[in-house]
Amino acid sequence: MTEEPGKDITLHTTVHADRLRFTAPPRTAVRFPGTGERPSVSRSDRTNLPDTVEPDVDYHDVTVRYRLETGLREPPPN
Repeated sequence: MTEEPGKDITLHTTVHADRLRFTAPPRTAVRFPGTGERPSVSRSDRTNLPDTVEPDVDYHDVTVRYRLETGLREPPPN
């Protein structure tokens, strides 16, 4: 992994499941609270799992790779 300028917090994770089933479509959200702009990335790459999952469907041999990166803001001057 290459360290990029402005990426103070980095989380990369991989989850694998032999079988995955949802009873209801998941509700997900990623927020970067606070004021001001900062460089941020939130992305998932899926294998054997569609972007929109169906309830009560078995998905097999699923892998999800998730990446979250964000920069910290400078505190305001006193």
